[in-house]
Amino acid sequence: MKKWIIRIIVLLLILVTAAALYAVYQMRSRGFWRSPSFDTEPPTLPALKSPAVLVFSKTQQFIHKEAIPAAEALIQNLGEKNGWSVYITENGAIHNDADLAQFDVLFWNNVTGDVLNQEQQAAFKRYLENGGGWVGVHGSGDTSGTWQWFNEKIIGANFIGHPMNPQYQAATVHTENPSELITQHLGGQWQHNDEWYSYDKSPRLTGATVLATIDETTYSPMFFKENISMGEDHPVIWKRCINQGRALYSSLGHTAEAYATPAYKTILEQSLHWAMTSDECSNSH
Repeated sequence: MKKWIIRIIVLLLILVTAAALYAVYQMRSRGFWRSPSFDTEPPTLPALKSPAVLVFSKTQQFIHKEAIPAAEALIQNLGEKNGWSVYITENGAIHNDADLAQFDVLFWNNVTGDVLNQEQQAAFKRYLENGGGWVGVHGSGDTSGTWQWFNEKIIGANFIGHPMNPQYQAATVHTENPSELITQHLGGQWQHNDEWYSYDKSPRLTGATVLATIDETTYSPMFFKENISMGEDHPVIWKRCINQGRALYSSLGHTAEAYATPAYKTILEQSLHWAMTSDECSNSH
């Protein structure tokens, strides 16, 4: 009898160990527990015609495995539709003055963690402040990295979490300005299913122009047992001027399905147009 008990205990220990190892593998495959690594050799760029879009998809923390390729495919399709050159890379060393000058807009595709060294950060900052354009989606605004200027000046609020029960929820999103080209196709409000980010404050308080907010009465903002509600002012898309540059962030886009949604595809298309061509920030300081 004791032998059977020992065998059962050993089997249970093996199963528990296997489950733990599998969980660790899954977490690492999603980007957790990695030390930052910085690229030093930039890629060799092909000949690009203007307007040109840089799609940057590097991750140092969570990896949005489904969303990243879906967003890359969407931007490529939009490039073909609009006559844009599109270049995709995970190489952070492309953030240097000479290479960034080849692009009309940078599209940060679910970028997470610390991906640029100080020299590359400085080049990004110069590019944007001198009239460049930037559009970031979802994970690009999780503010988990240590780059304070980016977190404060581009995003303007600190990420605090997203719902987990359930993680993905359909909710009602309201637009702020009926005449705003980026969102006017939505007709005032629309339904969208996503993983909804919450922040410690509204980016409106740090000077952003909010384009869309989520109605928290239409979903459950619970991170397990913690309420991460932002209240009546819960922005999900906003833009701002960075000196003469244009920056727009959308917290939507955790799932691949988001990038196949007609409403969101148009939002991103119009956002890129704005970041490339708008003179809205030309007189900003």
